Amino acid sequence: MMTQAVNKPEEQPVVFWGGFPSWSQFSWLYFLGTISLLRGALLFRFGVAGWQIWMLGSVILLACAAILRQWAHYDLTRDQISVRNGYTGREIESIPLSDMESVTVQQGVIADCFGIGTVLVHARHGDQVLSLRGVRNPEDVKIRIEAVAWRHKRAADHHRENS
Repeated sequence: MMTQAVNKPEEQPVVFWGGFPSWSQFSWLYFLGTISLLRGALLFRFGVAGWQIWMLGSVILLACAAILRQWAHYDLTRDQISVRNGYTGREIESIPLSDMESVTVQQGVIADCFGIGTVLVHARHGDQVLSLRGVRNPEDVKIRIEAVAWRHKRAADHHRENS
């Protein structure tokens, strides 16, 4: 009788929250792109040479905004919060929920106007801080992270009591 090893596909973790930085995070690139576009349009209107470079610069700035937005992807699963490369899926940094100390929000005046902020997840051991930059509704994300971490801790405590 011949036995055959069956490789089970690795289970994908359940993602409770995930996302990319908000488009608002890159508003400075939109502003510079618009200035470049307007300058190119004025040069074109008055027949001055070099308008093509300003238009090209505007397109490049807008492309950079689109590329940078996809660079980081944030995931909150049952066991950890992580930052992954949005193009390759490779994990850049993560903190297990069992090692999470606290969650804070940093939000400047302009970021507050756009409804975005940075969520900082502090690890219990070491000086590790995971930054989720440009998150839309950062207070809601903070509450969601704390709720999943509380549920994770409660399940671990329950498992320990029954062992």
